Amino acid sequence: MKVILRADITNVGRQGKIKDVAAGFARNFLLPKKLAMEATPQNLKIWEREKVKLEKQREEIIANATAIKEKIEKVSFSTKVKVGENGKIFGSITANHIAKLFDQEGFTVNKHDILLPAPIKEVGKQTITIRLHPEVLAKVEVDIIEEKQKN
Repeated sequence: MKVILRADITNVGRQGKIKDVAAGFARNFLLPKKLAMEATPQNLKIWEREKVKLEKQREEIIANATAIKEKIEKVSFSTKVKVGENGKIFGSITANHIAKLFDQEGFTVNKHDILLPAPIKEVGKQTITIRLHPEVLAKVEVDIIEEKQKN
């Protein structure tokens, strides 16, 4: 089924593109959430009228995401973890842990937007990428500190 995307959708396409997607995906997800509309001649005309307004909104959203990126990259993030004898962390630090860390500092970040190739299992500084918008990625350093044991 051919649809016109009304929003950026990860792994599908950018706003305004005409994409051929599975009929079930379009009927059950894209169309009810108004993320897309069926690519008919009438809808193409409607899209041309909406495009200018949506482009302005898109530019504002990207500007806001860029401003947040600048703020978030200036903040220093650190967390203390328990470490075993060989320097490995007990368990691991996942995107969920990092999302909570950002929340403590006053930034709301969805755990799905934290791009970790694998859970963190070692102490030290780690560079983490955060997707604030499909076109705006922030690189943040998180310092993983060993929690000292009290004897």
